[in-house]
Amino acid sequence: MIDYQVHTLPNGIRILLKHSPSTITHCCFVLNAGSRDEPLHQEGLAHFIEHLLFKETEKRSTSQILNRLELVGADLNAYTTKEYTCIHASLLKQHLERTMDLFEDILFHSTFPEEEMEKERGVILDEIASYLDQPEEAIQDDFEALLFKGHPIGENILGTPETVAKFDINDIKTFTAATNNTSEMIFAVFGDYDFKKVVKLGEKYFGGIAANSAKKNRIKPAPNIGGIHTLSRPISQTHCIIGNQAYASNHPYKNGLLLLNNLLGGMGMSSRLNLEIREKYGIAYTIESNYTTLTDTGIFSIYFGTDTEKSDKALKLVHKELKKLRDNKLGILQLHQAKQKFIGQIALAEESRMGLIISIAKSMIDFNHADSLDEVFAKINAVTAEDMLAISNEIFDTERMITLLFEPNA
Repeated sequence: MIDYQVHTLPNGIRILLKHSPSTITHCCFVLNAGSRDEPLHQEGLAHFIEHLLFKETEKRSTSQILNRLELVGADLNAYTTKEYTCIHASLLKQHLERTMDLFEDILFHSTFPEEEMEKERGVILDEIASYLDQPEEAIQDDFEALLFKGHPIGENILGTPETVAKFDINDIKTFTAATNNTSEMIFAVFGDYDFKKVVKLGEKYFGGIAANSAKKNRIKPAPNIGGIHTLSRPISQTHCIIGNQAYASNHPYKNGLLLLNNLLGGMGMSSRLNLEIREKYGIAYTIESNYTTLTDTGIFSIYFGTDTEKSDKALKLVHKELKKLRDNKLGILQLHQAKQKFIGQIALAEESRMGLIISIAKSMIDFNHADSLDEVFAKINAVTAEDMLAISNEIFDTERMITLLFEPNA
């Protein structure tokens, strides 16, 4: 059952509404352009542009942009990923047109003044330094650099101090012209509106945008090579990530790996890794696994932090759990319980309405379709114990997995 409505403007931009009988509206504008689309030696450019969207436009100053929604109690924000740029806002129902007007202005009429560019360089340099001070964040970036060595996906979304220092207005204009394909843009709304009204507003604010059919040159990354890497850092604990390249967002085993990830180290305290390493042995405060899909690959990783003298034991226990999944097919009851837990968590996650509307928008860009909750549940329930065993042996292959350790300076 399709529970959303979509209209495509002549320039390719799509307008989507998912109806909700609420006085609160959540909306987003998603562009299929992210850090993997940056030219060599311009790492961090997509994120830099996202920051500058909140600065001056042809008709608004920085303060006017920031106050446009905050003065009516709305929340405005944005983020950049490897493949997307997203601007989103939460607001009272009556302020939708005000929000669309602002989105159109900052996305398509920003002027990127030099003085604002200089300010944002400093802000982003502080952001980079902040991440480096957080080993649990920094190790993820270093891990992805190993996982996708020499490929744009492996580069830090924030860029480096050297690349951020060099960006100019021509870099911004060239990047946006090359990546901002209007048929890969979508404005999505979760709120209590008549669809015809939302379409009319979409035509008013986004219909006049010039069509752009630019084609991105995304190259699929080569398979990673396994290995163990140790780096010395000024930290007090050992931090570790183990992982592998994984399935793309359109792979038939994607739902199986999502289920397996949740069983192994996903949300909640009853994951296998949490029960074995934190609850049973008490040797890691945080231990979790994650699976992120991209259009042509994916990232699976397990992270933990622990006292250095306990890190070897923690690592052995992680490998023990992975071996169990490689060697033993899940029983009927185990698989049923894993599915019930995951399905329940997905249903509860729908309460995060901003996350839901952004997810729908991304699915529309990638697949021209977004699964209903029933379709999602059906795909999870279709996963077999044989699928789980095959996935475990492929993704948890010790010959291919990369291990990265941050250890305290001697």
